[in-house]
Amino acid sequence: MPNTAQALKSQNTPSSRDLSAAGLRAFFNIARDWDLNTDEQMVLLGGPGRSTFFKWKSAPNTADLKRDTLERLSYLLGIYKALQILLPASTAADAWVKKPNTATLFGGKSALSRMLGGNVADLLAVRQYLDARRGGWA
Repeated sequence: MPNTAQALKSQNTPSSRDLSAAGLRAFFNIARDWDLNTDEQMVLLGGPGRSTFFKWKSAPNTADLKRDTLERLSYLLGIYKALQILLPASTAADAWVKKPNTATLFGGKSALSRMLGGNVADLLAVRQYLDARRGGWA
């Protein structure tokens, strides 16, 4: 029989499926707010097959995502949160990702263009940029 501390830890630790479902629900809300099309959403999620993508969208509670996809979701949630802090008007925060940006990182293109490069590193770069802009660690 496990001791009390072990039992509490296992009760308070969300399962991979719980994390997957919560992450996907949040992602699809962000995708709606950012007005992303299906292809853009799929790239940001790491390129799942179309049937997998639509299964995730219709039944996020059944997903058990791989580490790469969970990492992508983490970066996207951080980007969304940073924008809400930097630009408290939701419409401005949501529009920012599609606006051309003169920062060196973006080279006149939008943050979304950078994120659609398809690599986890692209999401990380945008996240670090926004964290630095709000005075956090880069």
